[in-house]
Amino acid sequence: MRVHLVVVGRLRAGPELDLIKDYLTRFDRTGRALGLGPAQVIEVEDKKGGGMAAEAALLEKAIPSGALICCLDERGKVMSSPDFADQLGQWRDRGRQDVAFVIGGADGIDPALRERADALLSFGKMVWPHMLVRVMLSEQLYRAASILAGAPYHRV
Repeated sequence: MRVHLVVVGRLRAGPELDLIKDYLTRFDRTGRALGLGPAQVIEVEDKKGGGMAAEAALLEKAIPSGALICCLDERGKVMSSPDFADQLGQWRDRGRQDVAFVIGGADGIDPALRERADALLSFGKMVWPHMLVRVMLSEQLYRAASILAGAPYHRV
């Protein structure tokens, strides 16, 4: 199952980008034998300043056709890492070819796109900067693959 991080904004070189690359490389290595990956980041940018609706249109264009859509949103479901791993495994086992994790811009995700999503995921009640959410999601993808592989990275 291919994994797409479909995100608003361009991430410049720096520690966040380094972490994302590292975790997604680890995810690809660990997930390959499990039918997970590869993972890629697809960045979109609303250069005209059209707000959430314009960002949503760009995000929707970037989401692969037929992909399961999981929006990262503060109103989403809070999951433990093992529960997230289980969810990824279920999507894979149900034959999903692609899953798109959608991360909005500074104002979040347009309500119409959020309504269209198959799942909403939250990293807690706090609001996180969207650039950090990319890092956190990348790490959780690697952790999920490690859990599914029975590797010792995740400790209970």
